[in-house]
Amino acid sequence: MERKKMSKSWAEAYLGFEQFLIIDKSLSENTISAYLHDVYLLYDFLVFSQKDIIPEQITSQDIRGFLSFLGNEIGIAINSQARLISGVRAFYKYLLYENRIDDDPFDLIELPRLTRKIPQVLSVEEIDKMEATFDMSIADQRRNKCMMETMYSCGLRVSELVDLKLGNLYFEDGFILIRGKGDKERLVPIGKKAITAIEEYLHTDRVHLPIQQGEDVFVFLNRRGRHLSRIFVFMVVKQAAIDAGITKNISPHTLRHSFATHLLEGGADLISIQAMLGHESITTTEIYTHIDRAFLSDTILSFHPRYKAK
Repeated sequence: MERKKMSKSWAEAYLGFEQFLIIDKSLSENTISAYLHDVYLLYDFLVFSQKDIIPEQITSQDIRGFLSFLGNEIGIAINSQARLISGVRAFYKYLLYENRIDDDPFDLIELPRLTRKIPQVLSVEEIDKMEATFDMSIADQRRNKCMMETMYSCGLRVSELVDLKLGNLYFEDGFILIRGKGDKERLVPIGKKAITAIEEYLHTDRVHLPIQQGEDVFVFLNRRGRHLSRIFVFMVVKQAAIDAGITKNISPHTLRHSFATHLLEGGADLISIQAMLGHESITTTEIYTHIDRAFLSDTILSFHPRYKAK
């Protein structure tokens, strides 16, 4: 499908939507880019279908055609369709907000149902094994273990870890301040083990680094005195899993999933877990109830006399 230059009416609405996402919604650059791509895909579909209409003239029937096109013509999976539609829906919410339309064309649309995969989770013993692989006689290895403990103890996204700043550590109160998706801030409790690890790193290893200008605000730095990249943290976690003999498909996000799952298994409620993870919707957090049910099922199969293998 050839991409065409947008007509004037679409270009004006597109640019207005972009400004709305930046100024009013304060979304991340990646999210804004994805939403704008979604709107462009809708426009391309209309061009492909030879429908010369302005954004305000879109109907529910047009949206159904777009969904059918994504699934049947392009072959986009249901989960990817749902992601694509989120940007188009936001576009029409914007047009409603600006009073450019009276009715949302999505109101009568039954959207694709997501098939949510249960994320991979590590046991506490597996996390301990991974942390035990770091050589504590090497400064970089001590930092890496400290990073891993912080991610697991606080349930951080990898981006939140690498962007963690010294001014956001409130150890006396037992919290750290995290700036998450959409620049939303949240206070997250931090345990004594992670606090001790960070303090030792700050006072023994970080102080000897050649810290570059503007990098002194970040907690975790590389040996050149710059804050770390997300891919570096990914590689550290993957290597720790390999060294620990763990064959699961592991990433830094696995530590976040494990954090939430272990909280739920320990009796924490979903609202508290939602707040600590920084989820905008409780439905995102509810995935961990499925993990917990799997945990309970495994426990029954392992320990109940009626389920034990003969």
